[in-house]
Amino acid sequence: MGKVLIIGAGGVGTVVAHKVAKENEVFSDILLASRTKEKCDAIAKAVGGDRIKTARVDADNVNELVQLMNDFKPDIVINVALPYQDLTIMEACLKTGTAYLDTANYEPRDEAKFEYKWQWAYHDRFKEANLTAILGCGFDPGVTSVFTAYAAKHYFDEIHYLDIVDCNAGDHGRPFATNFNPEINIREVTQKGKYWENGQWIETEPHEIHKPLNYPGIGPKESYLIYHEELESLVKNFPTLKRARFWMTFSQEYLTHLRVIQNIGMARIDPVIYKGVEIIPIEFLKAVLPNPGELGANYKGWTSIGCRIRGIKDGKEKTYYVYNNCSHEEAYRETGTQAVSYTTGVPAMIGAMMYLKGIWKKPGVYNVEQFDPDPFMEALNRYGLPWHELHDIDLEL
Repeated sequence: MGKVLIIGAGGVGTVVAHKVAKENEVFSDILLASRTKEKCDAIAKAVGGDRIKTARVDADNVNELVQLMNDFKPDIVINVALPYQDLTIMEACLKTGTAYLDTANYEPRDEAKFEYKWQWAYHDRFKEANLTAILGCGFDPGVTSVFTAYAAKHYFDEIHYLDIVDCNAGDHGRPFATNFNPEINIREVTQKGKYWENGQWIETEPHEIHKPLNYPGIGPKESYLIYHEELESLVKNFPTLKRARFWMTFSQEYLTHLRVIQNIGMARIDPVIYKGVEIIPIEFLKAVLPNPGELGANYKGWTSIGCRIRGIKDGKEKTYYVYNNCSHEEAYRETGTQAVSYTTGVPAMIGAMMYLKGIWKKPGVYNVEQFDPDPFMEALNRYGLPWHELHDIDLEL
């Protein structure tokens, strides 16, 4: 058993709180903290009982984080705050001797740049402190990386081609909304595309490459090549990869809104002066868009996320597709959130459980594919994200 500090009270934080509260034999004490304590209180009330205590903390402030951790003395921090805050939380973990886990890599506020270099640079410090840091333990990144490790362990001698495919076939009934923090979401999907091929990164214009792909139980959906952070760690940890790509579905209505937002300057991340006050357009946009945490009540349909893999086994070419389909309605019934939050929050809980059980525990900073995938895969089936396998099929890619 161990004490866990959850930082972040959005949709993902809500799922994490619900899930850890159910595991009495693993998580002995739970503290949920964010900049707005009222949000934490509302989540704790929705979970029910007295399992979750709440606190206010500014995750940009190392001293505040250190004070909170020294008072509570958690064994592990689950960071589901903003990616901007990863480094301050990691610093606080080092100062207090606390293990660390997150679901998204660090990015600077002033540049939409998705790289692990800032967090990988902490490896030696965590190792010397005999502390574990687990990076990217959501779904993508997270489960998709574990899927890849599982395939490499059990089905392939060499993985040559990897395509991660992410489909949200749900409908929330709003003209435009993002499924997680609008600021982070829009920064992610408006950047240039990028994929790995023959030992180098190849850059594309945003949404330049796209094609219809068939998703199990859903059917064909137009899928767009974008850059996603787990590609960086996967090509490093699986050097036999000849090509690695990431695909995500978008509706035409979503892309039209996105183009308008960009064309009128509302996706800008640099400050502008409005009535004598400095504002950042994308932060203002976030304030007027629907709250992703409130989409669940009317969300219908499914997500489907998985890995399509081609490689060599016993000298013969093999294909493999492993995926999870998650229902927005079922996610809402259990946690009051939609499936995008659910599929991110459940793996974060499982990762913390893997650490507290001593299964994923080694000094240093690691991506999830660097741990044994088997116990994590077993836990996905138990905790609401069952996965399915298809062997030797046409991968369409």
